[in-house]
Amino acid sequence: MRYTHKNVGTCSKSVSFDLNNGVVSNVEFVSGCNGNLKGIGKLVEGMSAEEVIKRLEGNTCGMRSTSCPDQLANALKEALASER
Repeated sequence: MRYTHKNVGTCSKSVSFDLNNGVVSNVEFVSGCNGNLKGIGKLVEGMSAEEVIKRLEGNTCGMRSTSCPDQLANALKEALASER
């Protein structure tokens, strides 16, 4: 299923991804640091949502209390909760 999450506190506006049987694919961020965010998408491709959350949750960016990877982790937690 395709999910879109509106990011809060980051340069990127949103993140979209597919989640099928708990596996993440097709991660796409809108705005933000294009190359870095494409890289994050490629790194998490085919990974379980739980593993992505474990690795990315709580990551910060500069003085901000969140980051684009942290927002992806939040989005995955919401998606998993909605599937239960």
